[in-house]
Amino acid sequence: MAEPHRLELRDVRAAERRVRERLHRTPLLTCTALDRLAGRRLLFKCELFQKTGSFKIRGALNAVRSLVEGSGRAGGELPRAVVTHSSGNHGQALACAAQAEGIPAYIVVPHTAPHCKQAAIRAYGATLVLCEPSDESRAETAARVVRETGGVMVHPNQEPAVIAGQGTIALEVLEQAPEVNAVVVPVGGGGMVAGIAVAIKGTGTELQPRGSSCSPQALRPDVKVFAAEPCNADDCYQSKLRGELTPSLDPRETIADAVRTNIGPNTWPIIRDLVDDVLTVSEEEIKVKAPSSLLPAASIPSFSSHSSSSVPWISSQGSTTLTPPRMSNTHISSWEGLAEALLSQCPFRSPSLQLE
Repeated sequence: MAEPHRLELRDVRAAERRVRERLHRTPLLTCTALDRLAGRRLLFKCELFQKTGSFKIRGALNAVRSLVEGSGRAGGELPRAVVTHSSGNHGQALACAAQAEGIPAYIVVPHTAPHCKQAAIRAYGATLVLCEPSDESRAETAARVVRETGGVMVHPNQEPAVIAGQGTIALEVLEQAPEVNAVVVPVGGGGMVAGIAVAIKGTGTELQPRGSSCSPQALRPDVKVFAAEPCNADDCYQSKLRGELTPSLDPRETIADAVRTNIGPNTWPIIRDLVDDVLTVSEEEIKVKAPSSLLPAASIPSFSSHSSSSVPWISSQGSTTLTPPRMSNTHISSWEGLAEALLSQCPFRSPSLQLE
């Protein structure tokens, strides 16, 4: 993982230049039923339509392209391999990005990760390494693989290039809907919400070099940034509450498996300084909406006390396997099936993409 450095809007814009030709510009969808429920206009940034099925490709591709650019400037060879640990989506994304550059990828994944995610990682040509479902096991196994392969570690949420890549979501949102005044983002390790916060609001103070006199740049510092996480994995909420990084040493089980990990030392300063509030969501609320991907939508009741009138919610991924309430006879193992089931109850609309 690269050493911490000051992350600015220019880092996010540089990431956008590296990845824009290889990624989709994902749509913003609206939902009249949820607008009525929330009492305000909601917009859903559908990263589940992104390549590899989640926002993670933004950060992974920026990290790999940065490594390639760096080796080119130095006149050296490409990395022997890239290595990461992942609940599944970052693993898919890094495998895809590495395959495009001809670099071997080794992905450490908890053995509890959904089989669809494991299969997708293998489909991109990566070597899958299974571990126990804990942050410690993931980190230790990845470190061992780095030693054995001589590869470069690309952390799923603490690598600055990954954080900057995830921040490109904010560039698109504010181009698509410049009137927004708040954004709600699911949080696990914090890479996405940190990148979005840096782009929208400014720079985390602890990532700035000492003595720096440069002023932070931001797209829309007036826009509020909210994080959403499960009550069963609420380390971000506890950290904000206590004013210090407070990892969940023994997090409870949550159906939102992709956000079970803790925020870390590079994302915490940004979250502490730039994220306005953290919304927590119960397991029952998540099950009704969908794990991880629509976690922000599940937090709508918690958001009712906030005054923002036009709010994008980041729907982060699409690869999940679940049996939702009121659909107990339907086993859904793909985004298409989940979308059909959810849209039958909650029709979405978009000027450019009609799903009704």
